[in-house]
Amino acid sequence: MIQTNNNGALQHPINTGYNAQSTTTDVIKGIDLSGKIAIVTGGNTGIGLETAKTIASAGAIVIVPARNVEKAEKNLEGIANIEIEEMDIMDPKSIDAFADKFLASGRPLHILINNAGIMWVPLQHDSRGIESQLATNYVGQFHLTSKLWQALKQANGARVVNVSSLGHHNAPFNFDDPNFENRDYETLQAYGHSKTASNLFTLELDNRAREFNVRTFAVHPGSIAGTELGRNADAEQWKNLGFLDDNGHIRPEVLTSLKTIPQGAATTVFAATNPLLNNIGGVYCEDGDIAELLSDDPSVQTTAKLHQSGVQQYSLNDNAAKRLWKLTEDMTGIHFNV
Repeated sequence: MIQTNNNGALQHPINTGYNAQSTTTDVIKGIDLSGKIAIVTGGNTGIGLETAKTIASAGAIVIVPARNVEKAEKNLEGIANIEIEEMDIMDPKSIDAFADKFLASGRPLHILINNAGIMWVPLQHDSRGIESQLATNYVGQFHLTSKLWQALKQANGARVVNVSSLGHHNAPFNFDDPNFENRDYETLQAYGHSKTASNLFTLELDNRAREFNVRTFAVHPGSIAGTELGRNADAEQWKNLGFLDDNGHIRPEVLTSLKTIPQGAATTVFAATNPLLNNIGGVYCEDGDIAELLSDDPSVQTTAKLHQSGVQQYSLNDNAAKRLWKLTEDMTGIHFNV
């Protein structure tokens, strides 16, 4: 009987040997991706760049769709096995054009890494009226994956990796007002809401796609130094989160907990390539392993809770995942028939 991760049934670490200090070099060791095709959104900066570079180093052809092609060409210059194409993850027509071009090539797609994301932004909406963090961090994943579905099936053994975040702890998905039309906007709540949506999508896509040998994973990269994700946050917001002291200096305990970019990208690469996950899917991973499921009971103290990690049960709820799939189809007009 095939097991699913509905309601977190498979959310147990499997003792991979990796941890928070593991790097992309560690997790790609011994992996040969020759003949494979990969797409990495947001693959020209931060952990996306490290992910694209690492997968390409193992022999795969890596396509990096980028809003700013000139910037991508500069950042990816000199890296073998890289192709750059234009795409804006917040523009539905741009996603369609990119996907259509890829499908026209006739190539299978073995690895799709939905890495692109935003954080800390003020309230704004895309052309469909979808709040920008939800549009980028989740709806863009749904849209691109749906358009590339035939190429994923064609691979006869593909993986989809959705970059999520511990930020999903900030909020469950709000079905009543997903686009902040009738409530006050709070940027970190919107971020958490979008990342919970990504986890729910990961669960439902794996449930629908595994019969076609396509498996799906959500990953939390960790808190990482040197990325562009926090560029829109001001000092007061960082203070409120406890990252900065009253003088605006980063707290020493925070500094020592930050990952390097190669450490931050390691779990994405692990989920995209490691054979230990060949018969598993729909799970949320962190620190190079499957994350621990958190209890809905606040009196239950798990190891994950004590370390500010783990995955919330509400982001792996089977009924919510199915409901979100239908809502997304209604919001976008995209019917993702797996």
